[in-house]
Amino acid sequence: MYWLGSLRLHRAGRVQPGRVASFVAGWLCLSAALLSPIDAAGAVSFAAHMVQHELLMIVAAPLLIAGRPARTWLWSLAPGWRKPVGRWFGSQRSLQWLRGASRPLPAWTLHFLAVWGWHVPFCFQAALRHEAVHIAQHASFFISALLFWWSVLAKWRRAEPDRGAMFYLFTTMMHTSALGALLALSTRLWYPAYGTLPWQLGLSPLEDQQLGGLIMWIPGALSYVVVALVLCARWLMGGEREVLPRP
Repeated sequence: MYWLGSLRLHRAGRVQPGRVASFVAGWLCLSAALLSPIDAAGAVSFAAHMVQHELLMIVAAPLLIAGRPARTWLWSLAPGWRKPVGRWFGSQRSLQWLRGASRPLPAWTLHFLAVWGWHVPFCFQAALRHEAVHIAQHASFFISALLFWWSVLAKWRRAEPDRGAMFYLFTTMMHTSALGALLALSTRLWYPAYGTLPWQLGLSPLEDQQLGGLIMWIPGALSYVVVALVLCARWLMGGEREVLPRP
């Protein structure tokens, strides 16, 4: 549907190649997280598990949202069906919960609960032992991240600053960094289920945990800073275009 919608948008002269590239890159990152050797390594290495989670939450999710899939999927329909289908989805009361969950505060709260809740030792180790729980863990990470990034990026083309988006980006950076720092600086093993040396890296389980915490702490926090800087740059450029006289 995305491919067909992109073709029709291209014929209409309304396609944005950057959005298409973003959507494709998002799927590639999602595949790397779930279908590559990273997935198997996560069963024996906390650090590899953190790489997988970060790919799901701070790489694949925002790239997919930036691809504007809903608009492109709608264009995959025949012209006579686009407006009726769009109105039908807009009027469905059964989708009200989704609209509510994609608002900034609920989306931020759901993502916060998913990140911190699944890192409670009991929950994290249950995901290691049971495949169904592991799937639920990844699904909650990914879905809550999609809602969070949708709430942040939905108004990214606006010229004026969206202070709410900046606040939620900043606070998410802070709480995920705090969790990463706790893991990286801890002298106690949080997840004894790993137990043995991780995937031939020569690290002890505690060192592996500390490496995973650093991954969440430094690169994870940096991603939110980069998005915030990009949003600020767009707002500043938009404001400059409004202030400067036309030649």
